[in-house]
Amino acid sequence: MHIFRAFRHRNYRLLFIGQAISLMGTWMQRIAVSWLVYRLTESALALGLVSFVSLIPSLVLSPFIGSFVDRSNKYRILLTTQAGLMMQAGTLALLVFLGDYNVIWIGLLSFIQGVINTFDVTARQSLIVELVEDKADLPNAIALNSSAFNAARMLGPAVGGVLLSTYGEGACFTVNFVSFIAVIGTLLLIKLEHKVSPTRKESTWQGLKEGYRYLRNSPHLSTLILLLTASSLLVIPYTTLLPVIAREMFDGDATTFSWFESSAGLGAMAGAVYMARLKSGTNLRFRVMKASGLFAFGILLLSFASWLPLALLSTMLAAMGMMVQNTSINTYIQTHAMPAFRARAISYYIMAFQGIFPIGSLLIGALAQTLGIHYTLVLQGTAGALITIGFVAYIRQHIQRRYVQV
Repeated sequence: MHIFRAFRHRNYRLLFIGQAISLMGTWMQRIAVSWLVYRLTESALALGLVSFVSLIPSLVLSPFIGSFVDRSNKYRILLTTQAGLMMQAGTLALLVFLGDYNVIWIGLLSFIQGVINTFDVTARQSLIVELVEDKADLPNAIALNSSAFNAARMLGPAVGGVLLSTYGEGACFTVNFVSFIAVIGTLLLIKLEHKVSPTRKESTWQGLKEGYRYLRNSPHLSTLILLLTASSLLVIPYTTLLPVIAREMFDGDATTFSWFESSAGLGAMAGAVYMARLKSGTNLRFRVMKASGLFAFGILLLSFASWLPLALLSTMLAAMGMMVQNTSINTYIQTHAMPAFRARAISYYIMAFQGIFPIGSLLIGALAQTLGIHYTLVLQGTAGALITIGFVAYIRQHIQRRYVQV
């Protein structure tokens, strides 16, 4: 089928299967950590703090790691990081079963996970190019990866919500620990000839500066990264507030929270399938523009929703917009960046997405604590609308400039 054309490539197919299984456990762990922190503290600010420490490594380390990954064996990095993430999940499960845990321990383990993830995501995103022999299938492979991520986001919280309410957080952490067996097993089956990128020897600092200069001289890439940076700071952190929305807006419990997570997963899954069906040559920057508008609309609708089904629908629309926006940016960077700078360009994408997000989570958590959940969501939706308008103005100016030059 056209939508699954990237599965023709054996190595990519193996990576996809392993990741799809492991991601189910990852999403179970995510909702368990969020609920555990909120159960212990009943504080939106505490949720923001834990999210901050788990993702701040992406902001600090991503550009340096991009240079490192460009010059290293991405496959071996991925094997190492998956083993590290497995150990982190096992440690969380052990602490919960022993009953010897608190917010500080959870924050420390979340920070360790964040450091490992920064290496993992950069290496995995860069490795996809090597696993897909026919580069015309690369956009489809990236979209299918997003589909697996969001299918897990839809199903993981639903299953995790049942485990969470029935057996507690420890069961979710244990399932995540076991799920890494699948991804490590499939990685070991991949047959890949390691090819070192033909870049000259340089220090990590030099590599960082080279990557920055490349992006500065590539406005078609840098403007998308700037849009993602603004969105990660002001709009995307709405996901951190889902436990607060479930409890404070709808007087819900862990099951209600899992409904919101699953609704977000369903919307994101729909967005990923939509991206997977796109044909080669589609104007991705126009997709970013439309998706950003849908994202802002979904959050504004959520802020005024007093009926639970409408709130779940709003969450689904917002997640779909976010998914198409971020996947379009990711696909554009991977298909337009020069091969020698691809990992570094991806590292700036990760920094803008995962690195700025924790600062946004901290800011949005503090706003929710001060202003309340309703006004915080209104501000986020308004910010998303302004970001979209700014990008539309840039695109129009760019088109007019090209027309004048012609």
